[in-house]
Amino acid sequence: MMALLPLAHNLRGRRFQALALALGLVLLALVVPPVPVTRTGVAVLAVVDITGSMNTRDYTIDGHPESRLETVKLALRRLVADVPCGSRMALGLFTERRPFLLFTPVEVCADFTPLDGELAALDWRMAWEGDSRIAAGLDRAIAMAADLGVDLLFVTDGQETPPLPAGRTPAFDAKPGAVRGLIVGAGGYGLSPIPKFDDRGRERGFYTETDVQQENRFGPPPEDAEMREGYEPRNAPFGATAAHGTEHFSSVRETYLKSLASATGLAYAHLDGPDGLATPLVAAATPRPLPGRIDPRPFLGAAALLLVLGVLLAAPLSARGNPVRLPVSRPRNT
Repeated sequence: MMALLPLAHNLRGRRFQALALALGLVLLALVVPPVPVTRTGVAVLAVVDITGSMNTRDYTIDGHPESRLETVKLALRRLVADVPCGSRMALGLFTERRPFLLFTPVEVCADFTPLDGELAALDWRMAWEGDSRIAAGLDRAIAMAADLGVDLLFVTDGQETPPLPAGRTPAFDAKPGAVRGLIVGAGGYGLSPIPKFDDRGRERGFYTETDVQQENRFGPPPEDAEMREGYEPRNAPFGATAAHGTEHFSSVRETYLKSLASATGLAYAHLDGPDGLATPLVAAATPRPLPGRIDPRPFLGAAALLLVLGVLLAAPLSARGNPVRLPVSRPRNT
């Protein structure tokens, strides 16, 4: 039992050392200044496609089917929370052939609440036309980002409506690479039906083949036009029968979007879900150093508190597990 006395003395010594260290951390927290740091932020114009195909439900969130637009909204809201303070974001909508600017760049932390609220309020009913001319909208979005002095984040499924003329690629006015940024492809890789809504915004099934233009019949006819049934150069240059296709179904047009990214000097990434959009955006955007500070005082105070709590909790546990018994002397026989 005499061997337990050095053990108790050793425990008291460790408690004293822990309390002394906690006191030192508290004193250090009173005098230490904030540490200057430089982080990399972004300044970006986010343009969101709100045309009809973006209502296609080919994502799954929390076990439930979700539309592309709702997934994009959630991804952008999480992006705002992920990028460092000092970053700036402007927001625009795309439908038909041009983007519409909702607001100029705002700081993501100081204006987090209105920015998050605006992203949550995005709705397909804001669209002013039903067409979706992706290449034309991207060209104008690049010009808009250049005017604002920011990079571009263009989110779309890439489905042109009406379809592009066969064999024709869009031309861009902007110089490739003049604006940095990212094209984000939204949607699954398999074909999915597109929800159909009436004039009051109520869902009424899905689009059928006859509801959607399956072929672009503006401009010169395709090379195989002469082989079509009912072809007549003047009155039926595209043939006399209706075109058939799968334009009433939708999938992310990744090959097309990658070609647009290559032509404009932008990067491309697929939106796999509502998380992880910050990483490809930061990699594609212009690095923008943001001066900031890290205040070490909360960390020092927390460490001191943990030490004190550890001492207070360890004392009764050690006493219960290793009780110190003093030696008892027996009376001598006289």
